[in-house]
Amino acid sequence: MAEKHDQNSPTVHVTKTVSVFPKLLHPDKILKLSNLDRQCPMLMYLVFFYKASSFYNNLSVESVFSGLKSGLEETLSDWYPAAGRLRLNPDDGKLDLWCNNKGAVVVEATTNVKLSELGDLSQYNEFFEKLVFKPVFNGDFSEIPLVVAQVTRFGCGGYSIGIGESHSLFDGPATYDFLRAWASNSAILKEKRNPNQQKPVHERGRLLVTNFHSQKGIPSLPSSASLGVGAAAAVDHLYQLINQAVSTAAKLGAPGNIHEVGNSNLVLKTFNLSGAMIEKLKSKAFGERRGSFSCSYFELVATHLWKARTRALGLQNGTVVCLQFAVDIRNKVVPPLPQAFSGNAYVLASVALTAKELEEGSHATIIEKIKEAKNSIDNNYVNAYIQALAGSQGSLPPLKELIMVSDWTRMPFHKLDFLRGEAAYASPLVTPMPLAAYFMQNPIDPRGIDVRIGLFPGILNAFSHFFLTNMQ
Repeated sequence: MAEKHDQNSPTVHVTKTVSVFPKLLHPDKILKLSNLDRQCPMLMYLVFFYKASSFYNNLSVESVFSGLKSGLEETLSDWYPAAGRLRLNPDDGKLDLWCNNKGAVVVEATTNVKLSELGDLSQYNEFFEKLVFKPVFNGDFSEIPLVVAQVTRFGCGGYSIGIGESHSLFDGPATYDFLRAWASNSAILKEKRNPNQQKPVHERGRLLVTNFHSQKGIPSLPSSASLGVGAAAAVDHLYQLINQAVSTAAKLGAPGNIHEVGNSNLVLKTFNLSGAMIEKLKSKAFGERRGSFSCSYFELVATHLWKARTRALGLQNGTVVCLQFAVDIRNKVVPPLPQAFSGNAYVLASVALTAKELEEGSHATIIEKIKEAKNSIDNNYVNAYIQALAGSQGSLPPLKELIMVSDWTRMPFHKLDFLRGEAAYASPLVTPMPLAAYFMQNPIDPRGIDVRIGLFPGILNAFSHFFLTNMQ
């Protein structure tokens, strides 16, 4: 028996750790990954919380563990790459996916902590990190499982199911489909059911790009123009921000300070925006134009967040700031990808302005720029973006002038019923991109949005004030 504990903090007792293999084994094969898949090979974690109920009175952690394990065995039969491992291609030194049936890992655990003691489950809590299994990474990706899970029974009779997946396997929509299939196949207080999904398509197909050029000496992403390919605004804007950071640091006599942002202890904060709050913001932002101006909640909240964050940072007027957000490309490429495509099928759209332009621009003006950026994503943009990623795969330094937004509102993870009924909350843990913001569907208000964002401690109060203004 192992324990997860820190001095003077609650403990979680691990009682069982097993490898889980596909019910139907597939022949070993190498699945070539795209440049989109290789951006973030680390595990991304979600913790599902299920509060105690009368249904759980006679439910043991062993039976939950067994149901989760058997459901995963069945799910891995179709989603077999998730039972494999990443490995370096000896020819080009880049990561590919070895479908070798080495299996996922599922852990059983208990704690005396009560869910009520954790407070608001939408707010990040360091204790959540103990509710997931974290394989020790020694630099060899071929030793790390691509899917891990931990079921933890709480002292109150509630449960958490913490799941980690390599982002090289799936993007957001594919992750949701995989977890939905897994929940459907797990007969825990319910009958197994058909998830009514198409079989996943794992081959990366037309997203595989060869014969590109790369430049040395440029941090991570060379500009698309420098590669002789069409424009990808996200890449060019990122290149512009890096040059700006280097230039600013050099003027201050400290050229190494481009990495300084990453040394700050970020605060993860969730802002719970009700549908009524968003409608109030829309009314104040557009006034009499409200009825005639069309925009999505995502566009409105992303605009408001970008303006509030930039204002809280107190940047100089001429500083270039950038908003980037993920766009699904399954229907953007020619020919289109299958809707059941399981790999990473997104690129970043991008808007760059000076801090003054963003401050003085109306919400409507900024929203139009977001729409233009979204509409610019076509087959040529995708090709340019993928080819630009063929450069160095080293990690980018965090840039305070950049905010990335990921829209999860169409993926209501809390509705995944691994146990009986919906989860009280599905909380993402600290991600490899801590400066990003995630928009999630509020479990109580379907029209509401929970905004999870990493903020520098020094701007938390200012951001909160600017962000919530016009909504309360």
